[in-house]
Order: sequence, then structure tokens, then C-alpha cells
Amino acid sequence: MSQKEKEVKQSAAEVENENLETEHTEADNGETSAGTENQEAETRENEAKEAKDAKKDPKDAQIEELQDRLKRQMAEFDNFRKRTEKEKAAMYEIGAKDIIEKILPVLDNFERGLAAVPEDEKGSSFAEGIEKIYKQFVKTLEDAGVESIEAVGKQFDPNLHNAVMHVEDEKYGENEIAMELQKGYKYRGSVVRHSMVQVAN
Repeated sequence: MSQKEKEVKQSAAEVENENLETEHTEADNGETSAGTENQEAETRENEAKEAKDAKKDPKDAQIEELQDRLKRQMAEFDNFRKRTEKEKAAMYEIGAKDIIEKILPVLDNFERGLAAVPEDEKGSSFAEGIEKIYKQFVKTLEDAGVESIEAVGKQFDPNLHNAVMHVEDEKYGENEIAMELQKGYKYRGSVVRHSMVQVAN
């Protein structure tokens, strides 16, 4: 290869390198330009939003304020309604338990009266009529949520039973209820009257 050919080849390589550098520079400039354009677009959007807020009609601002106040008042009213319903339910429960407690002695008298009917009169129309009334009375209480507390043969539970006597009885285990002296009742799971019981030692 002659000296002249070497010089031509070297010159061509230098030109190619310059072209590559130019392309890289233009690419970098393009990316920078795109980033700048995005920032400018975001800035313009924020400025437009601020300008819109600044130009907002005072009536619109007043409407928004009234809407917020209405929402708050509606929330307060809803809370008040729920609280009132809860208080009403609690008062109803207290009133119902008080009435049931006063009715229970009447139920006791019904049971005593039926137990006192002589054997030869148990089939009479009068005795049968009293028993029907008693059963209707008991069903009405059960439908209202009243239930009797189980006692005889159960373990003594101070939450349900009131021990008034203790007895030695081998038929029953220790702390087991041997006899029920007066029935106890619950209303919707809450004790209205404890059972009066005799407990085995």
C-alpha cells in the first residue's frame, strides 16, 4: 500500500468517528429536550390549574362549603339516630325485665295451685281449664324470650342459682343441686330471677 492510500484510509476513519460522535451528541440533546418539554408541560398544567382556582366563582366556593356542612350534619344526625335506637332498646330491656319479674310470682301461684289439686279432681273440667290457662301463660312468656333455668341434677352455678340449703345425699355428687325450691328464669339470656336450690355436699 502506497503512502497516499494510507493517508486516504486514515482520513476516511477520522470522518466516520466524527459522524458517530455527532450522532451521540444529537441523541443526548434529544433526550434532554424531551425531558425539558415534559417539565414545561407540567408547569403549564399547574399554572392553568392555579389560574382556574383563582378565577373560581365565589358562588361555587359557597356551594362547596354548604355541601360540606350538609355532609357533616347528616353524619351527626345518623350518629344521633343510632345512639337513640340503642338507648331505646336498653330502656325496653330494662322495662321488660321489670314487668317479667313482677309476673313471675303469678306464675308461681299457678304452679302451686295446680300442684294442690286433689288426685280425684285432676280430671275435672275446672282443673283442666286452669292447666290450659297455665300452659298458655308459659308459652306467651317463652315467645317473649323468657326461659326457665335448669337446676336439679346440674352443678351449682352462683350466676344462675341461689343456694339456701345444703344436704348430705349420696345420690348426688358434690356441689350438685338436689332440689329446686323456687324456679329461676332468664330473659334473652339475662337472669331475671335466680333459682332457689338445695345443694348436695
